Amino acid sequence: MKLQFTKMHGAGNDFVMLDATREALALSPEQLRLLADRHVGVGADQILVVEPAPSADVDFRYRIFNADGGEVEQCGNGARCFVAFVRRRGLTDKRSIRVLTRSGIIQPRLEDDGRVSVDMGPPRFTAAEIPFDDAGLVPRLEAGFERWPLELGATDTSAANPSSTLWISALSMGNPHAVQRVDDVDTAPVGTLGPRIEHHRRFPQRVNAGFMQVMSPRHIRLRVWERGAGETLACGTGACAAVVAGMRHGWLQTPVEVDTRGGRLSIAWDGTGSPVTMTGPAAHVFDGHIEL
Repeated sequence: MKLQFTKMHGAGNDFVMLDATREALALSPEQLRLLADRHVGVGADQILVVEPAPSADVDFRYRIFNADGGEVEQCGNGARCFVAFVRRRGLTDKRSIRVLTRSGIIQPRLEDDGRVSVDMGPPRFTAAEIPFDDAGLVPRLEAGFERWPLELGATDTSAANPSSTLWISALSMGNPHAVQRVDDVDTAPVGTLGPRIEHHRRFPQRVNAGFMQVMSPRHIRLRVWERGAGETLACGTGACAAVVAGMRHGWLQTPVEVDTRGGRLSIAWDGTGSPVTMTGPAAHVFDGHIEL
């Protein structure tokens, strides 16, 4: 099978883009993992598939597969690349589109400066919506928003320090996030704590683990261990989740500049019930074909 693809990235979070608008595409988890493999495939954090609109109220359907081959609900940096990709392919001439994801409808918009803004929808906070098992846990309230104790015991991992407890903020941006505040993201143990948090039994669908350093009320630095992908250079929904958590705890004020290892994202949120808006770059890297 010869497959045409486009490689793109948003602030270093990189994607293989596939056009399935004219012909249905059904790739196995093994084929998806091969595409994402940086040694024998194209290499990507996620595989993004453009499909025809399933209803008249949206322009396209947007499917997201992590590097491990699993399908997930949302990807913010990918949404920015999505609108740039469909315009480049001539699939639409609109600057703003409505796109259906597994978690609902989002609206990416190409700005005059070449960046892309995405209406990511409102964050969700209930345990059932995240989902997060909070049974038996006693949170600390900080400015009225919960910070939850997360025990990293021997049942969660065989790594060292089995009795450590983290305090995290749990929320959903269409996908689950556990955000913790750290003193220095450069020295934060993302590579060791990230997978332990991702697979924690309290998150039945696994979770993205964010490590946030607050520089000022309108500036943070962020690293994210992504569910099914490991640490990435940037995570759009992770940036949204970190800013929302920081605002609810009283640490941040909208808008917030988020510095990731791959670049800067701008996040704005007007409070509970309002959608989160993310703005950042979307870059074309190259086009190609691969035999699967």
